[in-house]
Amino acid sequence: MQPDARQATGSAMDKAGFQVLPISRHPEAAIDVLIVGCGPVGATLGVLLGDLGVSVRVIDSAQTIHEAPRAIALDNEALRILQQAGIGETDFECIAIPQVRMRSPMFGVFARIDTTGTLDGHPKLVTFYQPDLERALRRRLVLQKTVQMTLGLSLTDLQQDSDGVNVSLLDANGLPSWLRARYVIGADGAGSMVRKLIGQDFHGRSFGEDWLIIDALDVPHPIDHVEFVCDPKRPTPHMVAPGGRERWEFMLRPGESADMMTDDARIHALLAEWGCPPEVKIERKAVYRFHARVVERFRMGRVFLVGDAAHITPPFAGQGLVAGLRDCANLAWKLAWVLRDHADEAVLDSYNTERRPHARAMIALARLMGRLVMPMNAMTAFFSHGSIRIARLFPVLRRQLEDQSAKPKNVFAKGLFVRGAKRSGLLRGGLLPQGWIRAVDGRIELSDEALGNALTLIGFGTDIVLEAEVSAVFAAAGGQVVQICHRGQALHLSAHDAVWEDIDGSFLSKVVPVGWAAVVRPDRIVLNDGPVDEASRLVRESLRILGSPDPLAAPSRAASTPNCRPSRKSA
Repeated sequence: MQPDARQATGSAMDKAGFQVLPISRHPEAAIDVLIVGCGPVGATLGVLLGDLGVSVRVIDSAQTIHEAPRAIALDNEALRILQQAGIGETDFECIAIPQVRMRSPMFGVFARIDTTGTLDGHPKLVTFYQPDLERALRRRLVLQKTVQMTLGLSLTDLQQDSDGVNVSLLDANGLPSWLRARYVIGADGAGSMVRKLIGQDFHGRSFGEDWLIIDALDVPHPIDHVEFVCDPKRPTPHMVAPGGRERWEFMLRPGESADMMTDDARIHALLAEWGCPPEVKIERKAVYRFHARVVERFRMGRVFLVGDAAHITPPFAGQGLVAGLRDCANLAWKLAWVLRDHADEAVLDSYNTERRPHARAMIALARLMGRLVMPMNAMTAFFSHGSIRIARLFPVLRRQLEDQSAKPKNVFAKGLFVRGAKRSGLLRGGLLPQGWIRAVDGRIELSDEALGNALTLIGFGTDIVLEAEVSAVFAAAGGQVVQICHRGQALHLSAHDAVWEDIDGSFLSKVVPVGWAAVVRPDRIVLNDGPVDEASRLVRESLRILGSPDPLAAPSRAASTPNCRPSRKSA
């Protein structure tokens, strides 16, 4: 409910010194996006939106960063999204993991995943310290000119209408305030207030077992990898982390309580079995029950859910935070394009269409991993672990088990891309590879840095010439045209500066042939592709997908009306 006008003239200050603005009755005073929750997902989304020029308020009920480590693993996709948010691998400490091993008392190491090397410019798997990442993200967040972060502020209610959302807030001192936003995003974790207010319940199940999580410092003779001890008597994941840390996760046995297992003497007795002396410092100890849950819809009108507010993934596949970062990359540019009037509001429905199936697939993988890690009994362990051990004797199966083939690809079956048969190494609805490229001035950088935040038409090995009308509409829809050529190629180089050499062969001709073109979304998903001499057609099809008018379509009565644009009714 909108407050009385007399209430709407006041303001308050939170403990962080950020002004809490009351709601205004004037639509032009509303912010574009309110993000509820300033954890790693909410902060990343705020940075991405700020980079796109969107006016954002990020709020969080907590006034400080939670210092206890929680999430611990990131893959190359997550690091690539953080790169897009301006966070490099040197901005927070992380350790590259060379392998993930699954060990059985009966068969020894019965499964192994090779995580050495890089993919798309980043290590395939790292462990990290979450508070360090959150601090790095908040440093980036406060540099955004269009973003304001307010801590110690809680959401209490929201009401949607056709143009925006009225939000009721409460600060740490119990003072109410109000805000109006075009869109609201719930990044407020598993207990999300936003999710409750829009009536979205979790679907899924909880594991019946409790787990003791221990983070220890300065452990002698640390391991350099991730290991799952798949012992039915007490399954125990074990991994190294930055800052001299190691983590153990011990499954509680029947009759063991949280109070019993978090006793210091009991913890040291558990760690003694791993060769840890009594003086090892325990940084964190907590008992958790893991969940595998997802909401039915990631979007309800003008309200969206991201991260743990939308889906909870068991930790066995290390994909919980990664899934939330994928949400950010997928949603940020779509909101920006709609707010800039570059795209029809209907494109926002594709957030749910694209992200929910992949989130569910990752949850299914984590549950499968969970069944291997914590077999019900010795008989189950014998058959499941033994079957994988036998499969690894065959080279083809061994390669599939070791190269992460079981991990669901971030490829969409349906969504915001032009459907069509695959005719190159690119896959519409899938990620464009990232590689090292060299600019005409000799600067070497990763290709995502060069592409920036635009909708991009790439010509591979040759320049692109668009029809004048198509070029104008594409630019007006946030588009840019670039060229990527062979290393050292001098023939057919573009006359403009937007040309780079593929210096490590990430594109030509391993993925695409010379003379190919692709339209790539700002989140690096391939929207359309085809021969370079059909570039105008590719752009026209892409613009239609976004809801922009076709510049070469026959004029209609609606199109001849001044300032006529597609309908932007809220879903």
